[in-house]
Amino acid sequence: MAISLAQLTRTNSPKPPRVLIHGVAGVGKTTFAADANAPVFVQTEDGLGTLATSHFPLARTFEDVIDALAALYTESHDFKTVVVDSVDWLEPLVWGRACRDNGWASIEDAGYGKGYVAALNLWRQYIDGLNALRDDRGMTVIQIAHTDIKRFDSPEHDPYDRYVIKLHTRAAALLQEHSDLVLFANYRISTVKADVGFNKKVNRAMGSGERVIHTAERPAFLAKNRYSLPDTLPLDWQSFIQAMPDSLQSTLSPSQTTTTRT
Repeated sequence: MAISLAQLTRTNSPKPPRVLIHGVAGVGKTTFAADANAPVFVQTEDGLGTLATSHFPLARTFEDVIDALAALYTESHDFKTVVVDSVDWLEPLVWGRACRDNGWASIEDAGYGKGYVAALNLWRQYIDGLNALRDDRGMTVIQIAHTDIKRFDSPEHDPYDRYVIKLHTRAAALLQEHSDLVLFANYRISTVKADVGFNKKVNRAMGSGERVIHTAERPAFLAKNRYSLPDTLPLDWQSFIQAMPDSLQSTLSPSQTTTTRT
């Protein structure tokens, strides 16, 4: 079919955002997502704790995750946000499916990284499911990930360590490209010089326990945003809403009937 200028369109209202949030353990990533507008959790790990929010049974296979996304797409419901918690616990399920499809005992059996390449096809199937919920059902997408510290080999500078998403490199890159926002959650930390005697001083970290999300990439961590957000925000859903474009704030704001947490 030929393409013509008559097919040009102009988007008047932006679609809900696709958010990927990673951060240090216990910082509050799941609580942040639970405060979103009418969330439902697709769990690959048992990380809800005492949070009272709607969720599917714990997914034990890749098929369980896809089935949950399909149910949200085909069945009637009032949920406005789908939360996958977490993508790094989803990764072994993806590998398990790739191994079953190809008769491998492990993802390494294919050799030369071919197993991870095969897994990307399943990751794309998963992303297609998220995109369908966003595009056709108007749902905000939040993916939660743990963080890892890895060496970054820069072509311009000496290597240095940085916080990255705890996934295989290929899968991490795919999810980052798919997301409109990659948020890094951490505690706000400052350093002070401390005298340890013998004319020696050392740097010591200090923090008040304040939790923040970083939206712009820095050498120390991976982040990105497509909405010109401030570089740093409180790790709080309401603060996040207020920083987003006006056209999206009503979509992201929890309604009065949203399930509350304990």
